[in-house]
Amino acid sequence: MHFDISQRAQRLTSSAIREILKITEDPSVISFAGGIPSPQTFPVGLMKEACARILDEAPDAALQYAPTEGYTPLREWIADRHDVTPDRVLITTGSQQALDLLAKVLVDPGSRILVENPTYLGALQAFSLSEPALVPIECDDAGIVPEALTGAAIRGARFVYTMPNFQNPTGRRLPLARRREFVAAMREANVVIVEDDPYGELAYIGEPLPTMLSMNGEGVIYLGSFSKIVAPGLRVGYAIAPEPLMKKLVQTKQASDLHTSGFVQRMVYEMLRTGFLDAHVKQIRALYVGQRDAMLASLASHCASRMSWNVPEGGMFLWARVLDAVDVTRLLETTLAPVSGPRVAFVPGSPFYAGVADTHTLRLSFVTVPPPRIEEGVAQLAAALARLS
Repeated sequence: MHFDISQRAQRLTSSAIREILKITEDPSVISFAGGIPSPQTFPVGLMKEACARILDEAPDAALQYAPTEGYTPLREWIADRHDVTPDRVLITTGSQQALDLLAKVLVDPGSRILVENPTYLGALQAFSLSEPALVPIECDDAGIVPEALTGAAIRGARFVYTMPNFQNPTGRRLPLARRREFVAAMREANVVIVEDDPYGELAYIGEPLPTMLSMNGEGVIYLGSFSKIVAPGLRVGYAIAPEPLMKKLVQTKQASDLHTSGFVQRMVYEMLRTGFLDAHVKQIRALYVGQRDAMLASLASHCASRMSWNVPEGGMFLWARVLDAVDVTRLLETTLAPVSGPRVAFVPGSPFYAGVADTHTLRLSFVTVPPPRIEEGVAQLAAALARLS
């Protein structure tokens, strides 16, 4: 049988991260590759209690079709947390679906979309099907550079996509002064901000910074998720959008999947209404900051002469750069085929760039690896660098 694949589908490529993750299914591999939360953080006991309560009290409603907009009590909980009205909240099947919906609603072929450089690979994939003109915005170790937000760079953009809190892949957080400058510049240019914030709760230092949504509600589309603070397998995310846009997002979601699982939405709400989340997030932060510190200590011990790296203030990622003239793709091949010892996986930085890629960068995730294995993995990384230098 011959299938005529659409031109749009022919342009699709597999995620470099997903291909690497196939390798990490082998438990002997030390994986710094996955952008996934630690299973130690999953509130399994609360989930069991929530499921039992739902099936005891409201089985028919929970197992029936549900409104596209989402389960009303969950939308109200999210709205209260972000100081908006519930009719601006749409529950999505993970925040990844929200990116897909936004691309379908806001992007035509050739539309100018501004993105951080580097930026989240999943967003690049979601946007690419709509054939935009992706415009990378200059960034430094603190995020978007305000001086790069000139009229020529941002003029005519449909929106700017940003992940201001502990960005995937770099782990950087946009400082308060810069985010105020950024919001002001976009407001003046009449450019919509898409604020993707799955990691904002995971601050190790100080309190979470105010969202751009709170600074300019009508000019911001905010994306949130329960994947990193409850469990990713639930696939519950949300979008907060201005009312004129919400109708089209709802219609587009109807054509996609009718609604996100009503049963799972109820389960999430049953947990949230107990008030467990704030204490739960504190436990996640405590676990992750210890593993971050273990990785920083290991890098300082083994890689100081061959790599540079940042010190993330939260989230799940650390961004590093090889100082020698070593292509990171070759480095990955070497760590996956060591002379001795365990194989080590990480994600090369190149796929995260919409513009010219820095082939000497890499993303290291530390949250699923215990400290002794972090030390072992970083030592292997240093040995591979020595072989290639």
